[in-house]
Amino acid sequence: MGKLVTQEEIINIVKVGKESGKTFVATNGCFDILHVGHVRYLQKTKTFADYSIVMLNSDSSVKILKGESRPINNENDRAEILTSLSCVDYVVLFNEKSPAKLLEMIKPDFYTKGADYTIETLPERDVVEKNNIKVKFIEFVQGKSTTNIINKIK
Repeated sequence: MGKLVTQEEIINIVKVGKESGKTFVATNGCFDILHVGHVRYLQKTKTFADYSIVMLNSDSSVKILKGESRPINNENDRAEILTSLSCVDYVVLFNEKSPAKLLEMIKPDFYTKGADYTIETLPERDVVEKNNIKVKFIEFVQGKSTTNIINKIK
């Protein structure tokens, strides 16, 4: 079972873990209404390292990205659901629009993003290149998205 940690805690966990030879992979997202696409993405993310970290958009961050009607589930609920998955070791919240600042502080070995990005379009490109973080792009499950689920409910 994973654990919700503070930014200070995750920085220390990664530092100590790397000193003992462990590897870390990070990803980020809102993970508002968890669906099979999210689960498969997180399972694949976990395959790249000993420990996986989800940098989770806080409620205020989700509102910036998705609008005032989001998130559907609050940050505490989203974090609890994510930490219950065996493929997620740590969840850490961030308030900014982008996880770039947190990614720079954590410095994982790997960073995963959806395959709708390329290295050229990656918003965190400068951070990953400067810190020699290897980026892995993961294919989406077709037709699976939180927006599609919300639209279907409406």
